[in-house]
Amino acid sequence: MSKLTDRIAEMARPIIEQEGCSLWDVEYLKEAGTWYLRIFIDKTGGVNIDDCERISRRLDELLDEADPIPESYVFEVGSAGIERELKRPSDFEAFLGSEVEVKLYQPVDGKKSFIGKLCGYEDGTTEIEVRGKSLRFNKQQTAQVRLHATI
Repeated sequence: MSKLTDRIAEMARPIIEQEGCSLWDVEYLKEAGTWYLRIFIDKTGGVNIDDCERISRRLDELLDEADPIPESYVFEVGSAGIERELKRPSDFEAFLGSEVEVKLYQPVDGKKSFIGKLCGYEDGTTEIEVRGKSLRFNKQQTAQVRLHATI
């Protein structure tokens, strides 16, 4: 996270936890010329729209008062989701054994996306098992790792 998102995470975490949820991630990015501040939350049993609304209202007041972002932006609070992105070592540790999708910057064996069981994560290297074969992707190869939901 950037310093700005770290600061917002520190401000938001107590409120999110008071509401019975946990902070998953904070994003601040520009899309199609508009800045977005997104806060992703999680909760045992799943996040619902009421959780998002309650937390959004409380954080909106806090952000207006603290004013950590000088430019205008769209503020959103949402669930981390069933296909959440794994970013921190603790994310990978929590979901060892889960099915993930690894997206790469450049193709390996003609593919830029691999789905398999998360077997390990160390020093930025993600290890997955695909049809009995172990594959390892280093941080420089890996664009994104997400949980993969089989519906």
